[in-house]
This record gives sequence, structure tokens and C-alpha cells, in this order.
Amino acid sequence: MTTYKGINGFAVQSVATDPSPLDEGQVWYNNATYAFKLASVTTAGTFASGGSLPVALYGTMAAGTQTAAVNSGGYIGSGPTVAGKRATTNEYDGTSWTSSNDMNTARWNGKGTGIQTASLAISGTNPSTPGTSTDSESYNGSTWTTTSSLNTNHVQGEASGTQTAALMFAGGNPITAATESWNGSSWTSLPATMNTARIYLAGCGTQTAALGFGGLLNFNSAPNYPVTAATESYNGTSWTTVNSLNTSRGYLAGAGTQTAAVAFGGWTPPGGILLSSTELWNGTSWTSNPTGLSTARNLLAGAGTQTLALAIGGNSPVSAATEEWTGPGSPVTQTITTS
Repeated sequence: MTTYKGINGFAVQSVATDPSPLDEGQVWYNNATYAFKLASVTTAGTFASGGSLPVALYGTMAAGTQTAAVNSGGYIGSGPTVAGKRATTNEYDGTSWTSSNDMNTARWNGKGTGIQTASLAISGTNPSTPGTSTDSESYNGSTWTTTSSLNTNHVQGEASGTQTAALMFAGGNPITAATESWNGSSWTSLPATMNTARIYLAGCGTQTAALGFGGLLNFNSAPNYPVTAATESYNGTSWTTVNSLNTSRGYLAGAGTQTAAVAFGGWTPPGGILLSSTELWNGTSWTSNPTGLSTARNLLAGAGTQTLALAIGGNSPVSAATEEWTGPGSPVTQTITTS
């Protein structure tokens, strides 16, 4: 008789906790839950509820991975007013958020990049309404240090890279297509500019291999601000317009790399329709995923990779929700039943 051991050369393991990471086709017995389990591969990406933020906010900054993220700043309530801006910091361990030390400057609509223990929080709207901040802060996993200022106002722009090699692009008031690089101590204005100036876009990648997508084109047509689906790729020297998102949107979030990204949420006219839809980028084109966020929202933050990402906070209404994204092709645990 054919057996599992005969096929695979070893018996099914009996373990007290499910193994991680998983390999497709892996079978084991969980002796704590008395169940046989299987690692199968997802055919479509899905969002699941994660641990909620300590307080509902939007326009927050995020960096890191799905199981080791940091969230900083943001706006609480409606307004905006000076009192609504936050300097709070929280760390995510894959299950729940824990408070850490505050930033030096309360702000919202800045951008975060890096990892949980070595991240940057860049630009944002500071407490001096309607002033904006051109400074950045560096986080070491415990405390924040104010660093050199940007050369251009990039509020509501996007960032990519690490704590010592970052890129900041677009945003501003007035709106800019400018790009700046960070070497760990200072910002340098680059000759490269995006082909489409925009604000409230999303992006991901590194300092020399970045991706920017979506965004608002101006603030002159309330409430139907024009949005874009344009996507641009940066190679360390110049920006190139590539294939567009399937849905034009601003106030969205994203995660991943220049060749494997995910975009989710946001807002589109007419009348400001909130979006839950999700799209996947394979380095050439965007594909709409069958499922999206559980709660449609805008002004949210994203962190992680195309296969394991976080959607954090958001607006309309102000949200404390964290959703965990598992992309298609990722191993997931299934319980083997007799039905």
C-alpha cells in the first residue's frame, strides 16, 4: 500500500505549533489542536483582520514588514486642527500594536520607509497649520532623532528605500515632480523628475529601483479632484512611465518592490468614492485581484511585501483597523477534514 512515508521518505511530523515558514504540499499533525494540516497555495490574494491601532487615525506613516512594522504620526478626529496631529509611535509584531516613544514633531501625511528598527519618517504637515514640515526623523527601534531637512516640500509625497539610502518624490504645495535622495546624513536634489507631478500617491522599492503609482493631480476641483492611474519606474537615474493602474485613484497605499508590488484602497471621483479594490504589479502590468480590503478607505498606510503586507488606519470614517494581506501564490495553512 502506498504511504505518505513511502512517497516522501519521511513520516508526517507531530508538532505542538504549526511550522513557519511553510512549503507547498507540507503535511503535519498539530497535537495541540488534534488536527492534520496542509500547506497549500493561495490562488488569489486576501485581506484578514489584524490587531487594531490603539487609536483611530489617518494620514499616518508606516515602515517594515507584516510581522515587524512601525507606525508613526497621523491625524485623529476630523478637522483638520493643530490638536489633531499626532507624534505617537506604535510597533506591530504580527498580532498587536505596542506603544513606543513619540516622534519629535507631530505630523501627518508624511511617509515612512525602512524597517521597524531602522526607519525614516519624512516630511508631513506639522502643528503649524497650514505649515508643512521638510524635516525627516530617524527611528532606531526605540527613539527618534531629527535629521537634515529636505530641499523641497514633499508633503503628501512618497518614499522608498532604507534608513541610510532613501528616495523621496512628488507631493508638495504647490505640487512637485521633484526627486531627492538621502545618504544617511543629508538630502540631495536630483536632476530626475517624475513625468507626472502628483500628491497622495503610493510607492515602494529602493533608492535606485523605485515605483510610484496613482495620486491626485491637483486640489482645484473639489470635491471631484482629478486622479491618475499613471505608474512610473525609477532606475537610479531617471523616471519612466510604464503601464497604468486599472483604476485611477488617489489617497491609496501600497507595498512591495519595483517588480512585485501591491496597491490597495484609495479614493476616486465623482463625489469621492472610497475604494477597497486591490491590484498586483508584476514588473510589467497591473492585474486586479478578485478581493480587496474588508473596509473601503482612503488616507491609509501600507507596509510589507507583495505577498505579505499591512493596510493601516485610514479615513471616512477615521479607522483604527489593521488588515493583513496574503498575496496569491503564498503558502497558507488548511485543516484536513473528512468532508
